Amino acid sequence: MTDDDLDDLIHAADLDGLVRMIDDRCSTGDWDGLLRVRDQARSAVKTGRQLWPAATMAEYRLALLAPPHHVAAVLDESDGLSGQFTIGPLTEVAAQHHTWDALRSELTPSPRAAFVAHERVIRGDVIDDDIADVLDIPLGLEGWEPTYPIATYRDNDADFPAPRLPTNWKEIETSSEAERLNDDVELAVQQLVEPWLSGSNGTVEVVCVEGDVGDAIGALGPRRARVCELNARTAMAWIAWAGASGGAHGRRRGAATGRFGAWWILAAIGDFLDNWPVNPDALGQFANELNWYRWDAFEPTIGWTLQLAVEDGSEGVAWAVSARDST
Repeated sequence: MTDDDLDDLIHAADLDGLVRMIDDRCSTGDWDGLLRVRDQARSAVKTGRQLWPAATMAEYRLALLAPPHHVAAVLDESDGLSGQFTIGPLTEVAAQHHTWDALRSELTPSPRAAFVAHERVIRGDVIDDDIADVLDIPLGLEGWEPTYPIATYRDNDADFPAPRLPTNWKEIETSSEAERLNDDVELAVQQLVEPWLSGSNGTVEVVCVEGDVGDAIGALGPRRARVCELNARTAMAWIAWAGASGGAHGRRRGAATGRFGAWWILAAIGDFLDNWPVNPDALGQFANELNWYRWDAFEPTIGWTLQLAVEDGSEGVAWAVSARDST
């Protein structure tokens, strides 16, 4: 299909025909032609032709499949339009098949380029370049960090797996009598799952108390509860998964944002936020000194859930988090 055909499809606002053209140009590796589809479909929206699905599909395929030069073209932030409606952030999509070494010379230094770098870190790259300080966390995974769950993008859909969690439940006693404390963790958790709240149907409750895990969970209301112990790596992976996710209907933010959210919450628990960026070794040591749990009140798990409890035995303080979203 030629560019004359493209003009006809744009004029007729033929979405089905444009989808066939996108598939055809992907199969033949006509990336310049695919970029023209994206550009013309986007321009047509300004004239009232609702062709944004074609523009979105074209730029998504370019970020996922095209050579680095074309990836850089769709990551260009100058117009503020690219990636608005894709199923995941283009920075994460591009990072799936393109290493940082392949992209670095093509990307203009920018916040979006920095996010690509952080996405590649989660996939194992160690980056020594001087990039924009958008997250202020290391450009390499620390030894105490987990293997974070990552998205798998395909031509027309994607998987966003959650980490595997233990199921060796133990019932505990709860109490609602413990003194509640004010700290920065509640706001940090709200920021972590913000897409669940603003873009979907989610809810979140967070409490900090003097006491243990039973006191913290009891402060949220359950009279009966059960817990599974987690190690720090699993807890961090779970928090990061929640921070990357858009929940049922919200906008996915990507694994790099999820990793940052896990660091930020851990720093809030340890009262390190005033010293951000934190010392990675100190933060990792602190993470491993805490007692981590998943918990529930014997209810079924439905939809997107982060029900986490944390004990700091040395300080006699505990936190409980209940964040949920469902279709």
